[in-house]
Amino acid sequence: MMNKRCRETAVRGGLTLLALTALAVLAGIVFYLFKEGLPVFKFIGPLRFIFGTDWYPVGDAPDFEIGSLIAGSLAVTVLASVIAVPLGIATAAYLSEVASVNVRRVVKPFIELLAALPSVVIGFIGMVLVAPWLQKTLGIATGLNLFNAALMLAFMAVPTICSVSEDALHAVPRALKDASLALGATPWETLKLVTVPYALSGIGTAVILGMSRALGETMVVLMVAGGAAIVPESVFDPIRPMPASIAAEMAEAPFGSPHYHALLRPVWRFLFSPFFLMPSRFGSRSAIRRRRCRTTP
Repeated sequence: MMNKRCRETAVRGGLTLLALTALAVLAGIVFYLFKEGLPVFKFIGPLRFIFGTDWYPVGDAPDFEIGSLIAGSLAVTVLASVIAVPLGIATAAYLSEVASVNVRRVVKPFIELLAALPSVVIGFIGMVLVAPWLQKTLGIATGLNLFNAALMLAFMAVPTICSVSEDALHAVPRALKDASLALGATPWETLKLVTVPYALSGIGTAVILGMSRALGETMVVLMVAGGAAIVPESVFDPIRPMPASIAAEMAEAPFGSPHYHALLRPVWRFLFSPFFLMPSRFGSRSAIRRRRCRTTP
C-alpha cells in the first residue's frame, strides 16, 4: 500500500514538474519576443507603428507601419470565417442529425483527413488552379488576392470546425431530442431549439479553433494572397497578411536592426493565440458533462 502511494506521489510530482517546465519555457519565449520587439519604438511611435499603413522596411528612409499588415490579416480571417463557419456547422449538423451511420462512418474520417493536408499543398492548389480560374472567370487583374486566400483558409478551417462541432452535437443526450420530438417538434425545430443551443459552447470552441488556424497561417497566404502591403478596398485586392511578412522577411532582416525588431514585435500575438482557446475548450467539455449529469435519471 505504501509503495503504491509513493508511486502515485512520484507520478503526480513528475507531471507537475513537466507542466511547470512547459509553462516556464512558454513564459521565456514570450518574454524574449516582447523584449526583442520593444526597441522598434525607438525609431517609430507606438500609434504610428500600429495604425500607419506604409510598410517599406528597406531603403534609405524605411517605414515600419504595420497597419496594412494587420488590416490584411483581419480581412482574410473575417472573409474566411464567413465562408468556413456556416459550411462547417452545416456539415456537422448533417453528419450528426441527418446522415445514416454508414455515411457518417465514411464521410467524417474523410473530412478529418483533409485537416492533415500540408498547407503548402493547399497554397499550391490556390496558386496554380484557383488563381488562373478566378482571373479568367471574373476578369480581374490577378487571381492572387484576398478572396483566393480566404477560400484556401476556409478550406483549411472547415475540417476542424466540422469535426469538433459534430462531436459537440453528437454529445447531446438522446433523451432531450426524443422529448422534443414527443412534444410535437419537427426534426428541424429540435435541431434549432434543442440540439444546437445545448452544444453551443462546443460549436463556439470549434469556430475559434478553426479561425485561429486561419489567423496564424503562413504558407497559404504567402503563396496566394498577392504580397501587396496595402489596406484592401475590395475582396479582389492583393494583400500581405502579417504572418506572410514575418515568414518572407525575417531571414533577410539583419539581426538587431529596426526591421528585425519591427517583425518580432507582433510575432508573439500570433504564436500564442491558440493558448487563449484552451479555457474555452475545457469549459465546453465541462459544460457538456454537467448537462449530462443533470439529465441522467
